[in-house]
Amino acid sequence: MPSRKVLLAKSDTSQPFDCLGDRLAAERRRTLWGRERELTLFQSALTGSPASFSVLYVHGLGGVGKSALLAEWAGEAGRAGGLVVRLDGRNIEASPGGFLHALADALGLDDVASVLDRMSREESIVMTIDSYDALIPLDPWLRESFLPQLPARGVVAIAGRSAPPVEWTSDPAFGPIFRPVALRNLAADDGRALLSERGVPEREHAAVLRFTHGHPLALVLVADVVANAGDDSGFKPESTPNVVHALLVRLIATVPTPAHRKALETCARSRVTTEALLGAVIDDGDAHELFEWLRGLSCIEHGAEGLFPHDLARDVLDADFRWRDPDGFLELHRRIWRTVRQKVVSTTGRARQRAFFDKLYLHRDNPTGGQFHDFPSLGTVYAQPATERDHAAISDVVRRYEGRESGQIAAYWLDRQPQAFAVARGPSDEMLGFVASLALREESTEDCEADPAIRAAWSFARRWGRLREGDQIVHHRFHISCDRYQEMSPIFNLLSMRATFAAIEHTRLAWSLVAFSDPARWVPMMQYVNFKRADEAAFTVGGRSYGVYAHDWRVEPWEPWWDQLGERSISPEPVTGDANTTPQSAPVLVLSEQEFTACVRQALRDWTRPAALAGNRLLQSRLVVHGATDGGVPRLQALLREALDTLNQSPRDEKFHRALLYTYFQPSATQEAAAERLGLPFNTYRYHLARGTDRIVERLWGLELTG
Repeated sequence: MPSRKVLLAKSDTSQPFDCLGDRLAAERRRTLWGRERELTLFQSALTGSPASFSVLYVHGLGGVGKSALLAEWAGEAGRAGGLVVRLDGRNIEASPGGFLHALADALGLDDVASVLDRMSREESIVMTIDSYDALIPLDPWLRESFLPQLPARGVVAIAGRSAPPVEWTSDPAFGPIFRPVALRNLAADDGRALLSERGVPEREHAAVLRFTHGHPLALVLVADVVANAGDDSGFKPESTPNVVHALLVRLIATVPTPAHRKALETCARSRVTTEALLGAVIDDGDAHELFEWLRGLSCIEHGAEGLFPHDLARDVLDADFRWRDPDGFLELHRRIWRTVRQKVVSTTGRARQRAFFDKLYLHRDNPTGGQFHDFPSLGTVYAQPATERDHAAISDVVRRYEGRESGQIAAYWLDRQPQAFAVARGPSDEMLGFVASLALREESTEDCEADPAIRAAWSFARRWGRLREGDQIVHHRFHISCDRYQEMSPIFNLLSMRATFAAIEHTRLAWSLVAFSDPARWVPMMQYVNFKRADEAAFTVGGRSYGVYAHDWRVEPWEPWWDQLGERSISPEPVTGDANTTPQSAPVLVLSEQEFTACVRQALRDWTRPAALAGNRLLQSRLVVHGATDGGVPRLQALLREALDTLNQSPRDEKFHRALLYTYFQPSATQEAAAERLGLPFNTYRYHLARGTDRIVERLWGLELTG
């Protein structure tokens, strides 16, 4: 049930009021939901002993209810019969004289000199100072000179967006009488109660609470829109730009320059913001100055990794930016995505994991990408190499969820490839779960006999894309949360990370396979990341069936795969398609080295005959497909010509270049004629031609393998 004091019970609007102000005060009390803890704290300070002088310092996001709470405190003090003085820092000159003038006005005094004398005659006094951020230059004087002169029995309540200056908490004299109060958003029950009171249909509560995160002002503004919408379309933040703008105005003070606005938008889009990120994304600003400016905003919080906005501030900024400048929003997202990619590629260890968390966070708005990851745990749960002390726990958790036979298989791989296991740990170093990513370089009878999953994986690869020499498979064989098995948890985040890193860390990765106990549930996510259902790789252990999804990195290498995910992450539409399509229909043909060599030799012979080249299987190779813009045949001709030209860059290879040039690119009538044209004995010419062809094949094969 929502927490609400008796004094805040719904007022009887039929009750007579002496003036409109009394009516307004009663209405404000009626709409102040929650805040039980804060009201109790004030009552204890108000009724304390003469020695319990108190200073309460309320701080929190704009619109979170600081002013309303101060007003209620002042009202309660007035009803208790004490002297109440209410000040607002926005209306006070930040100097001792200016403060005393404002205090004299509040007390109805003409003489500033009599202010302290007037207050000293009071047995008890309650003073509230709102918008204290404007008085920060005056803080030392207020703390050290003014407050000590107030009556011993009284309460001073201060409110500002920023946390209190450190001197308040570091001064031991203030310790017993000073209480900072961080004002947070309303609890869900209080938020729902407020929405009900304002006429918002119950069916809309969940959507409104998700958008507002329980922020009081946001709840009130959105409630007004929803309650008066006049239709059943439901609440959509993007369709209420006026509400978003009102929130933005309250949350964010004036923005000095376009660069500062860009910094704010970058901070809202990113998981965490650092100076390096601002420098990479913003062209026309000083990254350090922008970072320090962000750091001083009340809606920006600080963490170990950098800056991040309050949840509501983030959502409001994002929604406003997307509505106001959709093209600019897309461009900023892409810039951040490219910056994150560079960090993922260039860093290692925890820095690389943090970069991946940044990447994962950028998927939050997509209906598919945002549904299948555990976002609250990003930056808190990392993958660590399993140690020997984890082995028994890993086998036990596999046995608990999948049975004795599966536990034995896990023990086999712990002995065979202990480095394949990564664990996640909790705050007490306990194991939260693990992921096992097995590297398979060649088919092993022992492995196939020990694990049906590996036997099925090799059978699948032989049929749909056999490995070439030096290629390998990474099979994400196990991924288990200790308390949730394969339900949504931080362990699925780590599985996603391991699958992403595999293609970077294994230079000749052919296939990535992922096993699931309930593969149908993961169809949308596998569609999203371009992993296809691999029915031939499915397997059974202990009478239980497991499905497998696969990705061929030779067909779609890591870089285009990453780029496509970037576009999907920003799309408001779910990914559609058939994730159950076996990779047989892949547009790229994976050729063995022998097949590739034969195709290159034939392509050289057909270089001057485009119609013949159109039938060459190289047109389906990664080498050609991923670079073709004007068609496969021109691309293949260009690749062969470029490879030829590289031979002309070395004096040692010039003779090979000439043999190829006059045989295939500017062909003579016969090979004998070509040898005569070069002035070479026929055997020497044939040797140069063979060696030149080998060099062409080597170069193109290297490009095919590495992309």
